[in-house]
Amino acid sequence: MIELLARNWAWVLVRGIFTIIFGAMAVFWPGITLYVLVILFGAYAIVDGVTSIAMGAKRSYGRGFLITLGIVGIIAGLIALLWPGLSALALLYVIAFWAIISGIGSIVSGFGLSRDAGGRWLFVISGLAGVVLGILLLINPEEGAVALVVTIGFFAIIWGFFTVFTAVRLRRLAVELDARQDFTDI
Repeated sequence: MIELLARNWAWVLVRGIFTIIFGAMAVFWPGITLYVLVILFGAYAIVDGVTSIAMGAKRSYGRGFLITLGIVGIIAGLIALLWPGLSALALLYVIAFWAIISGIGSIVSGFGLSRDAGGRWLFVISGLAGVVLGILLLINPEEGAVALVVTIGFFAIIWGFFTVFTAVRLRRLAVELDARQDFTDI
């Protein structure tokens, strides 16, 4: 797994940079409300659903899964656009559980990195940040939309910086792996 992450370090870096940008926008423009996030989610879910259906139509295997996923995405997007108030609370819970599950995944990945002890703690800390965010959202769902957006923004910035640091370490590891590969080719 570490080799796969090391070879794809640039994607980890891009993810970290976009997470920081999202976090900064949420912190510096707190007028962005959960309502706006719901509308954006609705539009995204519809486009993603249509894309999944189109991909499913062109595949010979996994077709049913992609088409079903696309239909569910379109339905979720329409619900978000038609009932944004109800969708806002549901989205809050989706974000909370996503943060917890993603955080746990990062923690597990961190403990799975036996060869890169230095990068392990970066994965674990970024995972802990996600778990804490998810728990805070579940504990205080009635918080205002602005407070939620600002909270998400701060955690996204922290998470993004740890992801960028992890990408830098993965790049170093990729260079080491390439050097080893070049050495064994001789």
